Amino acid sequence: MGKTLLDRKQDQAAVAQLMRVFPVTALLGPRQAGKTTLAKTFQPDHYFDLENPRDLAMLEQPQLALENLEGLIMIDEIQRKPELFSLLRYLVDQQKNQKYLILGSASSSLKQQSGESLAGRIGYYYLSGFNLSEVGAAHYRKLWLRGGFPRSYLAEGLEESRLWRENFIATFLERDLAALGSSIPSSTMYRFWVMLSHYHGQTLNYSELGRSFGISDHTVKKYISILEDTFMIRILLPWHTNVGKRLVKSPKLYIRDAGLFHTLQNIHQENDLLTNPKLGASWEGFAVEETIAQLGKRDNEVFFYGTHAGVELDLYWQSNGRSYGAEFKYMDAPKRTKSMHQAIEDLSLSHLYVIYPGSRRYALSERITVLPVQQLGGL
Repeated sequence: MGKTLLDRKQDQAAVAQLMRVFPVTALLGPRQAGKTTLAKTFQPDHYFDLENPRDLAMLEQPQLALENLEGLIMIDEIQRKPELFSLLRYLVDQQKNQKYLILGSASSSLKQQSGESLAGRIGYYYLSGFNLSEVGAAHYRKLWLRGGFPRSYLAEGLEESRLWRENFIATFLERDLAALGSSIPSSTMYRFWVMLSHYHGQTLNYSELGRSFGISDHTVKKYISILEDTFMIRILLPWHTNVGKRLVKSPKLYIRDAGLFHTLQNIHQENDLLTNPKLGASWEGFAVEETIAQLGKRDNEVFFYGTHAGVELDLYWQSNGRSYGAEFKYMDAPKRTKSMHQAIEDLSLSHLYVIYPGSRRYALSERITVLPVQQLGGL
């Protein structure tokens, strides 16, 4: 995994900035995304891994274990011991010579627990798998097919990458969810996850999903919440604006990692992908994640826009008081559409970008630019 360190300078700088401001910094993200590897570059003075029985035993009496330590203290998989958060508040208030770097692979529960105890004392950073700025824009097709998990992307061959992803899914379902307190059988959650992958890039209809799977709307929302909380899926909310039109109010769903999406869809080779009916949806999901990563936006700062009359915008965000949008098209030469112009008018967009897999950047109009995915850094 040493190679991963060289590629994550942007993440290192962002975490370092939070560590300068807050006594506690939380590094959140899916398992195997490289959180521990990144955190160890800060050379912690003390390290506790709560998946290690020995370290877990050392923290059976956490105040005795922690209160006399000095320097940077790193605690991995902290969601396994949520009672630590109230103690950390006491320690950082009393011990000015302590800093904490805590790592977790469950988002909302960890944020809720830590936010209640550590308000004003904790900063959060989300670490995904690799993105284009880290692997190099020229390698976008490899990143798209394999996904961004370091061991999947860096695997020696495509077969090794596929095997790693299949094993990751099995381990996540059989061990990780149980460790987070889920009692849902792994086979049930696997079938549900596969079903969700067929809705990748579509608006969510909880009733339809419930009927398809034979469960209630409430249970559908519970299952989705678990996968969202563990960073496996993205729920992209619609942007609501007063334009006097009937707006789409249901969120859109994406499998966050393109490689996992392909595994769930039994897409193993690039030729499988290019001839698959899900090609367009796969491209949209990959490009959505890459665009959000390049923009540096948090999940609650990006949206999509849609009206019941058919006007759609795949991604909407605001920056420096201006509004922007992006469409994602898997085609050789995207052209402007009536929907694009209507979205610009409805949302008063300063600019709309059409992200595609080609190599040439060109303008469709004064406010519409076709942009190769390799040039996303230009955003």
